[in-house]
Amino acid sequence: MNKNVGPDVPREGVRERKRRETLQRITDAGIRLFIENGYEATTLDDIAAAAGISRRTFFYYFKSKDDILLSLQSGVGDMLVAALREAPPEMRPLEAIRHAVVKVCALVPPDDMIVIDRLMRSSPAVQARKQASYVEQEKAVFATLRERWPSPQREAGLRLVALLGIGAIRLATEAFGREGGKRPIVEVLNQAFDSLEAEI
Repeated sequence: MNKNVGPDVPREGVRERKRRETLQRITDAGIRLFIENGYEATTLDDIAAAAGISRRTFFYYFKSKDDILLSLQSGVGDMLVAALREAPPEMRPLEAIRHAVVKVCALVPPDDMIVIDRLMRSSPAVQARKQASYVEQEKAVFATLRERWPSPQREAGLRLVALLGIGAIRLATEAFGREGGKRPIVEVLNQAFDSLEAEI
């Protein structure tokens, strides 16, 4: 008997499953074409054809091809929040965010991380929106920290921790990209957080 099937376990409906599968198919097709043909040379029509959908259907899922790359960034943000909620309760805020960041980034294959970073850097528009997305990640991390430490007196400190934590990610991923993945991302991240903690 399947333990995951029961009255208390929500089932994914057919529409939800098809939407999720189509979203993944578009994302996979877009990334593959960006790598093969270059970001600027890849058109929406190319992506739609490779994903087996119409151009009109594409716009049900993404507003532009930029959003395909940026969806990967937001996916990491969601994973970061989930990992932060699972951090051991005895950890201090900065320790908790370090734990979460290392856990999430360790799940991303190094080759994928290098390719995605290179693609994002190839488009000034995507790069600008990527930087803006870090602000959204800071807000999400801050809100999650407030869940664990709700005291109003800690609000300013927690906001700084969120800002510094996301800043460490930015510096580490930039260093990782410059180095071409010569060192594991976890090592680069830990070095960034070590440097941060040494100055506090």
